[in-house]
Amino acid sequence: MSMLPAVIDKAENSPGVEVLVVGAGPTGLALAVELARYGIRFRIIDQALDRAHESRALAIQSRTLEVLTASGVAADLVEAGNRAVQVRMHVRHRVIPLLLFNIGVSDTAFPYLLFLSQAETERLLAAHLALRAVAVERGLELLALRLGGDGTVATIRHDDGHIETVHASYVVGCDGAHSTVRQLAGIEFEGSAYPQAFVLADLEAEGLEAGAVHTFLSDHSLLFFFPLGRPATWRLIAMRAPADAPSGEGEVTLADVQALVDAHSDLPIRLHDPVWMTNFHLQNRGATQYRSGRAFLAGDAAHIHSPAGAQGMNTGIQDAANLGWKLALAVRGDAPAAILDTYEAERAPVGRAVRHFTDRAFLAVTSSSPVTRVFRTRVMPRILPLALSFRAGRRFAFRSLSELGITYRGSVLASAGAGSRRAPRPGDRLPDMPLTRQQGTARTRIHALAPTSLHALVAAPGWHLLLCGRGWTAYADEDVTAGFGQLVRVHRLSQKQTLGRLGVGARGTALLLVRPDGRVAYRSGGVDLTGLHAYLDQWMVTAASRESSRPAGVVPFPNVW
Repeated sequence: MSMLPAVIDKAENSPGVEVLVVGAGPTGLALAVELARYGIRFRIIDQALDRAHESRALAIQSRTLEVLTASGVAADLVEAGNRAVQVRMHVRHRVIPLLLFNIGVSDTAFPYLLFLSQAETERLLAAHLALRAVAVERGLELLALRLGGDGTVATIRHDDGHIETVHASYVVGCDGAHSTVRQLAGIEFEGSAYPQAFVLADLEAEGLEAGAVHTFLSDHSLLFFFPLGRPATWRLIAMRAPADAPSGEGEVTLADVQALVDAHSDLPIRLHDPVWMTNFHLQNRGATQYRSGRAFLAGDAAHIHSPAGAQGMNTGIQDAANLGWKLALAVRGDAPAAILDTYEAERAPVGRAVRHFTDRAFLAVTSSSPVTRVFRTRVMPRILPLALSFRAGRRFAFRSLSELGITYRGSVLASAGAGSRRAPRPGDRLPDMPLTRQQGTARTRIHALAPTSLHALVAAPGWHLLLCGRGWTAYADEDVTAGFGQLVRVHRLSQKQTLGRLGVGARGTALLLVRPDGRVAYRSGGVDLTGLHAYLDQWMVTAASRESSRPAGVVPFPNVW
């Protein structure tokens, strides 16, 4: 526990909130955006007086863009980013182009890796919060945290020195690798640091093909240039040779970085106008648990690893997407508190898998063993272009890195009825696809066909039930929604192409219940609703019960939508 100043006895007592978000990086901001969509009373605080202006994380994966689509953030990210980046591998005086696009993945609106600096990502997330009249409170440091059975009490010190006590139903630590929430909650952070030292810089560089990622592989080191745009044209990452590794995190000079580039590149590259340069080390660590009572961890507070595969920021934002709707529904009284237990059960295995993958990838490109050096500089440059020359190889690599392939099939929230063995199965991400939506009413007899997509159809907060095929009665909608109101929205799908992509035959009938984060929760063939009602009764609270127990100040769903 942190030592508190003597003035703690005179702490200002603030009105309570439902959720206190500690940390306003990409994970905390994404969580705040999700909570704002549901009308939850929350605060988001950060000890830093300003947001990050360095580039830091550079790439946004497809699944991250999907989970940020409903809030409108994804559209702004795509507009600001670069989705047409090429890759050039430099090894032994050869330049090998790697074909990463023309992937052939048609079930997402984002079949690419979007390059955009973390600084811009944070700016756009904060801008969306501002549109909802939510401001990040900066210069606030979490000093102490008391976790109780019915809520939390956080002690916060403002930049001007005064102390504030904040009561919240839940607190979420999105405060990075040195998370204060994690420390105060008594959660261990296991792992180790890598011995290699690196240099990172945002700067200008002459002598490189513009708009491409350049990777230089050698026996003893590696060098990357990423097209950045802002705050500088290039992001450089270079591994120092063991003999050159600094003992501390001292100042980096442009001459120092230029010497690294000259040593590991056979191109006449001239560096100039650096915006930011630093030495850094990488670690691979994970929290032993993602929850302690009413405190949760997300993002770097729960897992840190090497940047291989551009997984770090993306995994954190997807942590937020998983936790956000569960917190919102539990706080609103729309779901039992037990739904919060599924956050760690679903996301901790993902965090462990990412740490394992990035560790293997990092060792493959940094190890100094003779066998690994031969693989890195002679074998990999031959087999990687060959593998990526096949569309199936590109699809496999893309789905693995983009996190589209993550599934929660083992979760207690994934339940299957009869005839549900076809994909997407419960726990899987719902694939996206174009749709035409019928508009109008029986009374007006206006039935215009409007183009849309399956993900747009299920974008509104809450659960969505897809009734697939033509065997449903006219009263099936009312049968489902009678006890749950607008918490469950029902959509009828009959287009042949759509049914086929959802694993439903042309004459088949099925239902898919989709979670608020766009994953299939329950699936069943036929028109029997018995299993669906059992699922709804387990994980949702009826409208009558909600209104009698809803916390004061929480807006009913119809007004939020």
